Amino acid sequence: MTGPLKAKLEILSDPETMARRVAEWMIELANAKDGTFAVCLSGGSTPQLFYEHLAEPPYRGRFPWARTHWFWGDERFVPHNDALSNYRMVRVALLSHAPIPATNIHPIPTEGLGPDAAASAYEDELKSFYGAERLDPARPLFDVNLLGLGSDGHTASLFPGNAVLAERDKWVSAVIGAKPEARITLTYPALESSRNAAFLIAGDEKRPIFKRLRRGDDSLPAARLHPTGRLWTFADAAANG
Repeated sequence: MTGPLKAKLEILSDPETMARRVAEWMIELANAKDGTFAVCLSGGSTPQLFYEHLAEPPYRGRFPWARTHWFWGDERFVPHNDALSNYRMVRVALLSHAPIPATNIHPIPTEGLGPDAAASAYEDELKSFYGAERLDPARPLFDVNLLGLGSDGHTASLFPGNAVLAERDKWVSAVIGAKPEARITLTYPALESSRNAAFLIAGDEKRPIFKRLRRGDDSLPAARLHPTGRLWTFADAAANG
């Protein structure tokens, strides 16, 4: 236990209200910054409603699509058209509805190579975008990093007890054996290189694990993530209890 989570906490009445609040929040951050804006996306059901809203009026016309780049915090090692694919979910909810240049979309590769090679390829892509081999705390990789919270306390594909939790050199790693399918995940150094990192948490089934996260229970991988910038938590009333 390391003490209560140091995050700006906002409790919204329901998932719909939360999704709209997060859309306003991200639009405000994007328009406050000049030049390239980089977003790291989360999979799962909770952010999907936010993605759908961002791509629709009144939010769509206020967001700087042309200068925003989209990355993924983790991916299941399945084809991009598979129902389990995080890329597919985001494409259906957001990417196919917004005026985003194809060169601004950076999915994790999952076909034609193995998990370790895919992780290495995505790390190379992140480094190319960042323009350096090492992360500088004064120049975060991401402007916004959207995070989920699993019922076991995982975030991205950083699962309890997995060796990837100790990885401090690689930016991206394959995760084998934690779930039936292999995963590709950004590691703590890359996930933490964010001006704004935000947990999106909804549903009463998340209430017990959310309480542990707020207490700062560092047995949870999510509680051990400390971004270089500001940490936010958006939760609905059901998750907050």
